[in-house]
Amino acid sequence: MPTHDPSQEPTGDPVFDYVVVGGGTAGSVIASRLTEDPEVRVAVIEGGPSDIDRPEVLTLRRWLGLLGGELDYDYPTTEQPRGNSHIRHSRARVLGGCSSHNTLISFKPLPSDWDEWERAGAAGWNAGAMDPYFGKLKNNIVPVGEEDRNAIARDFVEAATAALGVPRVEGFNDKPFHEGAGFFDLAYHPETNKRSSASVAYLHPHIEAGDRPNLEIYLETWAYRLELDGDRVTGVRVRAADGTERLVRASREVLVCAGAVDTPRLLLHSGIGPAEDLAALGIEVRHDLPGVGENLLDHPESVIVWETDGPIPENSAMDSDAGLFVRRDPASPGPDLMFHFYQIPFTDNPERLGYEKPAHGVSMTPNIPKPRSRGRLFLTSADPAVKPALDFRYFTDEDDHDARTLVDGIKLAREVARTAPLAGWLKREVCPGPEITSDEELSRYARKVAHTVYHPAGTCRMGAADDALAVVDPELRVRGLRGVRVADASVFPTIPAVNPMIGVLMVGEKAADLIRHGHGERGGDGGDG
Repeated sequence: MPTHDPSQEPTGDPVFDYVVVGGGTAGSVIASRLTEDPEVRVAVIEGGPSDIDRPEVLTLRRWLGLLGGELDYDYPTTEQPRGNSHIRHSRARVLGGCSSHNTLISFKPLPSDWDEWERAGAAGWNAGAMDPYFGKLKNNIVPVGEEDRNAIARDFVEAATAALGVPRVEGFNDKPFHEGAGFFDLAYHPETNKRSSASVAYLHPHIEAGDRPNLEIYLETWAYRLELDGDRVTGVRVRAADGTERLVRASREVLVCAGAVDTPRLLLHSGIGPAEDLAALGIEVRHDLPGVGENLLDHPESVIVWETDGPIPENSAMDSDAGLFVRRDPASPGPDLMFHFYQIPFTDNPERLGYEKPAHGVSMTPNIPKPRSRGRLFLTSADPAVKPALDFRYFTDEDDHDARTLVDGIKLAREVARTAPLAGWLKREVCPGPEITSDEELSRYARKVAHTVYHPAGTCRMGAADDALAVVDPELRVRGLRGVRVADASVFPTIPAVNPMIGVLMVGEKAADLIRHGHGERGGDGGDG
């Protein structure tokens, strides 16, 4: 499997059957599956370097060191009047995408998540249709290893079940759940702490074996514009690290898998999006599609921090190995409050308000599984190098559901912290501090220190033909255009109640099936995994 620098190509535009923009979570899956057919030639355009032989990437526990570094596109957030305007949205610039950059917490989306998609117009994406794709995944998805189960995380799980009356869960993916506390499933190899990212699972075996001559990966190569001929997308304009530009052509389809930020960004700079907005920036309108960049979703969460009575044991998979789900509303089809338990004092945002980081500590992070606020991504310049604006409009939902969820979360976190055996570890509450008790004070604190768990989604959402703001149809084809599909978190109509990485992998698997079916290709050895 060759990797290429476009500046070293012979003259003339290279032509492939498919061009995959983004070698990330979904793109790695699609490229691997399509090239199971040796007659199909695929190019992957990846803006970052390879992850091979990069221990800072492949070692899961080193994930925090990647944030804000050279492998992070690092997108800022616009002013958030009701939230935290300082949030940076990490997006990975490396083969494997965010699965090479995140904590690899691995939840199969709940049946209610998929069924919600179908009700939103994504016909054929219900739970029954999607469930088989989880079994096809090549990633090594396993519970946190026994050797990685930190003593304080074990005691958190025990305290949560005792304090809140939720069940202990061993294997969140074994069956659907509404509530529970336990250790997560992760896509990793416990014996080495090595990631089982999309690139590791789907691409590395073929790179190492050299058995996919029909798959070419362009590294450090940035896709800045789609090439259109009328209503057909015929290729991708790319720029290599040395500034060399060229066109990579697709005889069948371009598959845009650049993620919930860079997929709409690429479409908009290609003249595909809200015509009035594009024209105002001087971008030639090639296809008026008003939903591009709308419906920006995320899982915001806040944080409550305790100082511990001494250091915490060192063993851990990635410092946030256990969690808690609660269903406050019995009518909710799934959990409506989640917590990650960090075995570190996570005080980046509280420090901005004057709180001090303790030498030793832990954190609970109340998270909104089904946020009701909706934001928007938009361009501020016709220059493709200028980052888009991300306005998540955090905590702007009309009934204040999102903010109230965080207030409830802080109260429940305090109940867990008061309960043995976790209580025996904790010396004092650092932030917000025990003196902050009223709902108004808790809401103000929770919103101002809120952070993201890096789950942007929804900006090219899937929908029915009569949905004016749907960007792709249930076959993932961009509405009104030929030769282009989108497959990544941007197509999510709504956000799953759980961490979405497995959902993105499953979108990749289904996309490969849709593409092969649409072109009458055989599926190769696609039944493995």
